[in-house]
Amino acid sequence: MSIVTVQLGQCGNQIGFEVFDALLRDSHSSHGLCCKRENEAYQASCKERFFSEEENGVPIARAVLVDMEPKVINQTLSKAAQSGRWKYGQHACFCQKQGSGNNWAYGYSVHGPRHEESIMNLIRKEVEKCDSFSGFFIIMSMAGGTGSGIGAFVTQNLQDQYSNSLKMNQIIWPYGTGEVIVQNYNSILTLSHLYRSSDALLVHENDAVHKICAKLMNIKQISFSDINQVLAHQLGSVFQPTYSAESSFHYRRNPLGDLMEHLVPHPEFKMLSVRNVPHMSENSLAYSTFTWAGLLKHLRQMLISNAKMEEGIDWHVRPPSSGLPSLGKMSLNKDLHFNTSIANLVILRGKDVQSADVEGFKDPALYTSWLEPVNAFNVWKTQRAFSKYEKSAVLVSNSQFLVKPLDMIVGKAWNMFASKAYIHQYTKFGIEEEDFLDSFTSLEQVVASYCNL
Repeated sequence: MSIVTVQLGQCGNQIGFEVFDALLRDSHSSHGLCCKRENEAYQASCKERFFSEEENGVPIARAVLVDMEPKVINQTLSKAAQSGRWKYGQHACFCQKQGSGNNWAYGYSVHGPRHEESIMNLIRKEVEKCDSFSGFFIIMSMAGGTGSGIGAFVTQNLQDQYSNSLKMNQIIWPYGTGEVIVQNYNSILTLSHLYRSSDALLVHENDAVHKICAKLMNIKQISFSDINQVLAHQLGSVFQPTYSAESSFHYRRNPLGDLMEHLVPHPEFKMLSVRNVPHMSENSLAYSTFTWAGLLKHLRQMLISNAKMEEGIDWHVRPPSSGLPSLGKMSLNKDLHFNTSIANLVILRGKDVQSADVEGFKDPALYTSWLEPVNAFNVWKTQRAFSKYEKSAVLVSNSQFLVKPLDMIVGKAWNMFASKAYIHQYTKFGIEEEDFLDSFTSLEQVVASYCNL
């Protein structure tokens, strides 16, 4: 089944390009470590999901590109065409001459309604090209104006017009130190609106990805392109094909639907994170060997100690023993050491994958009491290696990972709001103080729900 990607704003378009490039590079890679027939099935499954075929054999990404300034879209289109491997559709873009000035209200209340018909038409045409349509993958940041404001507006429209199709928003959490003075306002408005209209929010924190580039990839001068490539690697390792069941060698038909079914059992809990192992530079890889036991031990500890990468894992954190009250019941200000999960999905790719033992992820102590581990944990596998790694594992998790960052963003936004700082920039475009208060209320509810797991 096919997925239509909607790339919004500078951030969404730059990441979208890297994701499609990573998917196609991987599906044609010689590192696949599997037989020719299996490789061809893997390629066909990847193409059906993310690309439609072009007359002269160049795959076209199933994507719609939206930005209010032409520069980034033009760069993205030409980079894709220059790759020679794939390209974007000729008529799949919408851009204007004037940006949103990092103002969520301008994106949501002015650009959104003004260009609604054109943007929704492009999306409809893309959906009509799919033989069987699974849903939308929407890539956007939360801190700026276009990606966040128009992103929230478009997601709401998709919910109205395609209520039976799944919508997953991949959102980029801003740097804690901040790129934009009003980023906390933009973030709470984006999150609270998406919580109403999206089925799942797949969150990447800029700070965490930056650390991966610095510590694991050994990159000295980190650019947005480096960060986006790490994101694309993580997303590719989630969305590339995997077998549909333990014993079968058929690829999963509906990855978006399966992800939602496994990971979002209740609409109050829809924040997902991605962690993957291993992650390293080409130079280090040449001297490294991996075992499934080692990779999974690291991944499990990353989950329970809420570490975003392999380096600096806190090995002292342990699941609460079943007789004692769970640490998850502690209040926010006492440090939440143990990261309680609602649901986890582990995806394993590579050599001897059938021998990997995932029993450690089935421990009831990892999960909230209202879901049995048999329903809370799933594993997907394929012998086909991903990217340059002979063995790799990725964990998609619905857990308490965002409680602290979300509480911080809400707190910072509230402090500004209490002193009425910059509010006039939003009210002049129709976002009233009540809208802010609604956003605070709904996000405080999300924090409370996750805290009480």
